Amino acid sequence: MSHYRSSSRATDCKVYVGDLGNGAAKGELERAFSYYGPLRSVWVARNPPGFAFVEFEDPRDAEDAVKGMDGKLLCGSRVRVEMSTGMSRKGRGRPSRRQFDPNDRCYQCGDRGHYAYDCYRFSKRGRRNSFLRSSQPTAF
Repeated sequence: MSHYRSSSRATDCKVYVGDLGNGAAKGELERAFSYYGPLRSVWVARNPPGFAFVEFEDPRDAEDAVKGMDGKLLCGSRVRVEMSTGMSRKGRGRPSRRQFDPNDRCYQCGDRGHYAYDCYRFSKRGRRNSFLRSSQPTAF
């Protein structure tokens, strides 16, 4: 069995639980989801809170849990339950940043070598830092 196949199998058994409250307890998730079959692991996010992953031994149990638990009240919140894709939320559905080309110009300042989101002249950080420096009293 190849590595790709085994990692694909792992995501077949993993369920994403979203819209959890801040006080979601691992034990409560274990009790609710073990009804659908033996669990491999339960991981609850703490920083930032609000989601968890439940991994089952059998992919059919994971599918049953998605059907049975989606929209149910759990840990004080109505949860969203779906099969895990194995990708981060940032990576799903968004195009990646384009490849850097040193001949491209920044549309903010017109200089080469960076794009507008990296522009040191017009970034909020640059303006804020210069504002902070100019508003600080000078010591004599």
